[in-house]
Amino acid sequence: MIAKIRQLGPGALVTAAFIGPGTVTACTLAGAIHGYALLWALLFATVATIVLQEMSARLGLITHRGLGANLAELFANSPVRWPLIALVGVALYAGNAAYEAGNLSGAALGIEAIAGEGTFTLAIVGIAGLAGILLLTGSYAVIERALLVLVAVMTLAFAATFAITQPELGALFAGMVTPSVPEGALVTVVALIGTTIVPYNLFLHASAVARKGGSAQDLAAVRADTTISIGIGGLIAILIASTAAASLFAQGLAVENAGDMARQFEPLFGAYSRYLLGVGLLAAGLTSAITAPMATGFAMAEILQLPSEAKSLAFRAIALSVLVIGAGLSLAGIRPVEVILAAQFANGLLLPILAGFLLYAMNQSALLGRYVNGWLANGAGIAVTLIAGGLGLRLILRALG
Repeated sequence: MIAKIRQLGPGALVTAAFIGPGTVTACTLAGAIHGYALLWALLFATVATIVLQEMSARLGLITHRGLGANLAELFANSPVRWPLIALVGVALYAGNAAYEAGNLSGAALGIEAIAGEGTFTLAIVGIAGLAGILLLTGSYAVIERALLVLVAVMTLAFAATFAITQPELGALFAGMVTPSVPEGALVTVVALIGTTIVPYNLFLHASAVARKGGSAQDLAAVRADTTISIGIGGLIAILIASTAAASLFAQGLAVENAGDMARQFEPLFGAYSRYLLGVGLLAAGLTSAITAPMATGFAMAEILQLPSEAKSLAFRAIALSVLVIGAGLSLAGIRPVEVILAAQFANGLLLPILAGFLLYAMNQSALLGRYVNGWLANGAGIAVTLIAGGLGLRLILRALG
């Protein structure tokens, strides 16, 4: 089983999309501003991610195609084909361009934390250039393997800080099992869901599993990889929010930049805290800056029925366009922390649309045969979609008065 997981499961790639600078920033802000009150949103989002990503992985494994390719087949002769392509295209481009801006801003914040202020613009250009080279050459497999080490280091750092800061376990448990939305916290709740249930991951995961090969006999191994990878990501997210609650929230400290976020490490790492956070943000931002364009490239090339191999012209053109748009947004002069939070918020709003397409595909027996969704998977998927959609709709209606 372990050998199959390593062979078939793109766990590192999934975790790369899961643990980006947006996760660190959104979870830190949630803990620093609202204490333990929003931990329930992270727990819900982690379970919901496992539910949706299991479907995505199952689709890729059984059909040997990504979600985009399956949607193209399902709607090939339908009059709604082009409206579908337009809707998915806008959703992916809008969400991933915003997400890419957040990734690049987060990575640049990491460099700024290490090298000092005044390096942000140059860092954006340098990171975007490096990500572009990796996408063009296909060398991101090295990044995927290196991520395993990064995830382990980040987990240990937050776990050790969690133990030293000694969060209030009663308040922590209450925050995880008692859903509440404090005044002004709805944007943060939607952002937490958007940074955990990453919408583009639904396309990326299916494509990655399909490209790994395998058959229906390997479903248990792929499910285990999905659960473990996302479970680790969820644990890290909860640790980040909890350490921020125990340190920043408890002391009433505001978060404006990477230096402020690094304060949660001070009980353990002292003056070296900003270097630890800086390296973490840089590495997480770079890996996420690659996965977001990759997901858009795979999805749009598949939906348009163009060559979707990583070295095809169509894939590279689409992926690089997302990278360029994201770089432009990150250089627009908006505060980096606000860019990152807005990106997660956009993802949270777009999630119900893309999850709806996934659920539709998972109920097509022509594609999946006996591996279509059962009543339990459908019930869980519909509940996730309705809850995420309801939160987003509530926020939109509130904004409209």
